[in-house]
Amino acid sequence: MNKYDYLIVGSGLYGATFAYRAKKAGKSVLVIEKRPQLGGNVYCENIEGINVHKYGAHIFHTDNKAIWEFVNSIVEFNRYTNSPIAIYNGEIYNLPFNMNTFNRMWPEVHTPAQAKAKIDEQKAEAVATLGGREPQNLEEQALCLVGKDIFNKLIKEYTEKQWGRSCKELPSFIIKRLPVRMIFDNNYFNDRYQGIPIGGYNKLIEGLLMGIECKTSIDFFNSKYKDWRKYAVNLVYTGPLDEYFNYKLGKLDWRTVSFKTRIENTPNYQGNAVINYTSHNVPYTRIIEHKHFEMFGQDVYDCAKTVISEEYSIEYKDGMEPYYPVNNEHNNKLAEEYRKLAQKEDGVIFGGRLGQYKYLDMAPVIEQVLNQKIL
Repeated sequence: MNKYDYLIVGSGLYGATFAYRAKKAGKSVLVIEKRPQLGGNVYCENIEGINVHKYGAHIFHTDNKAIWEFVNSIVEFNRYTNSPIAIYNGEIYNLPFNMNTFNRMWPEVHTPAQAKAKIDEQKAEAVATLGGREPQNLEEQALCLVGKDIFNKLIKEYTEKQWGRSCKELPSFIIKRLPVRMIFDNNYFNDRYQGIPIGGYNKLIEGLLMGIECKTSIDFFNSKYKDWRKYAVNLVYTGPLDEYFNYKLGKLDWRTVSFKTRIENTPNYQGNAVINYTSHNVPYTRIIEHKHFEMFGQDVYDCAKTVISEEYSIEYKDGMEPYYPVNNEHNNKLAEEYRKLAQKEDGVIFGGRLGQYKYLDMAPVIEQVLNQKIL
C-alpha cells in the first residue's frame, strides 16, 4: 500500500493551510476530521441566507501584508471592521476603550487631556490602596491599569462571567495591559488589514482543500488511523496536545463556550455584529448578529430575517469542545512538559491552538504554516 506523505488530523485553519501547501509541493495528503463538516472552528452554517459563525465570531486581522495577500489569493475578503459595543445595565459604551467610551462614562470629558487626567486620578487611588505592594489578583491589577469606573462597568462582571469566578480569585497576570486609546476610534484592531471572506469562511476552507482527499466524521483516536505510520510518512496533528499523549502527564484545563442561536423575524436585531453584555444581570457574555459580518447598508434590509447567537462561557468538562487554553501557572508548566514530549515525536508536527496549547489568532496560525518546512 502506498503511504500518504502527510496524514493531517483536523481541517481547521492550520490543517487546511498545511494541506494546501503540501499539495502545492507535490505531496500526497489525507485530511481526517472528527466533525461531520470541514473547517474546524471557522465553519459557517448557512441559515436564512446568512453565514452563521457556528463556533463563535471570527474576524481575520493582520499587519502582515504577505498573509493578507495569501488569504485573498484563495478568496476575496470584505471590508468588515470590528467595532464591538458593550452594554452595562442599559448604558451603551464603545469598545475598545477610547474617547467615545470616556465621554459616555464621564459626560464632562471631551478631550484626551481630560480623559487622561480622569483615568490617572483613579489609577492613583488604586495604587495608593496597595500601600506599595504589587497587585495580588486581577481586580487589583485592572484597577491600577484603568481605575474604578471603567473596571466596575466594563471589566469586572464581564470577566467574572467569562471565568466563572471572582476577579479577586483570578491571577493578576491574566491582564497585563488594557489598551486605552485617546482618540475617537471604535476600530477594535490596530492591524492594517481586516475583514471576512466574502461568502463566509467555508469559501476559504474549500479553496485551501480543493483537490485534496478529505474524510469527515473520523475520530483519530478511535479509528484505524491511530496507527498512523501504516498510512503516512508524516503526521500533522491539530487536536488537543494532552490527548495525543493519552494524558500521561495529567489533563490540561480548557475554557469553552456554548451558543444559543435563533432566527429573528426582523432584518436588523441589534445594529452591530458583536455586543458584549458586561453585567451579571444578563447571563450571556455577548450577542452575535451574524449578518453584519457580511451585509452592509441596504443588503441588511434586503434580507428579511436575521440570526443571532447568545454566547455563554461555561466550565469545561470532559466531552465538551475545548476552545481556549487556561493561562495559569499550573497549565503553562504542564503544557511545557507536553511540548518537550512533542519535540521527541519523530515525523509529527503539532499545530493550531489545541495542538500547541496556545491562544492563537487566525493570522499567526497561517503564518506558522507558511513558515513551516514541507518535508
